[in-house]
Amino acid sequence: MRIVVIGGSGLIGTKVVDELRGQGHEVVPASPRSGVNTLTGEGLADALANAQVVVDVSNSPSFEDTAVLEFFTTSTRNLLAAEAEAGVRHHVALSIVGIERSPENGYFRAKVAQEKLIKESSIPYSIVRATQFFEFIKSIADGATEGDTVQVPAAPFQPIAAEDVAHAVSEVAAGPPLNGTVEVAGPRRMPFDECVRTALRAWRDPREVIGDPEATYFGGKLAEHTIVPMGDDARLGALRLEDWLSR
Repeated sequence: MRIVVIGGSGLIGTKVVDELRGQGHEVVPASPRSGVNTLTGEGLADALANAQVVVDVSNSPSFEDTAVLEFFTTSTRNLLAAEAEAGVRHHVALSIVGIERSPENGYFRAKVAQEKLIKESSIPYSIVRATQFFEFIKSIADGATEGDTVQVPAAPFQPIAAEDVAHAVSEVAAGPPLNGTVEVAGPRRMPFDECVRTALRAWRDPREVIGDPEATYFGGKLAEHTIVPMGDDARLGALRLEDWLSR
């Protein structure tokens, strides 16, 4: 199949491109650096010509509430309209586990809006919701640091390696549209603070990590199932945090 990967030069996108090419598909990575801009619509028609599948793993350049909402709604509208013109038969989008359970989080609200547009469009679709990536643990810790202390929630956390996310997205893209959502998460659930503590210890980072039930995550408090899968049908990644850290 001819598959276009929007955000194909990013963390997940590059891995999706490599995996789908390894399966024998014709894969076109598309991003502003290749002249394709979903926010303005520039280059979309040419990029999507003769494509059967479009995978959207793009991300907003700004995480400010208004900007991120504008990015995901505008870019998704432009992308879906271009797909309809091109006759695309499957739209695959990467989203986040639990976005509807943390309305205080502006980024999550933007992803909810994006999912709504996808579900209401005429394009058959699949949404892959993933938990947070191992690759983001350091930035999460840095954002929660005051002095020599990292104060994070104590709620359950089930992060996943970017390569396992890319594998799940690639599997879904190569199959028929689900017209629904699949969740992917890491192989082990642990307290948020334990995860951050484990990573900082492996990196020989001396900061103290404190698990605080009142601490917020991007503006929202985390309950028992806020950012982890609630059912038993989530697909689990293969790479454990400890093994990823030992690389």
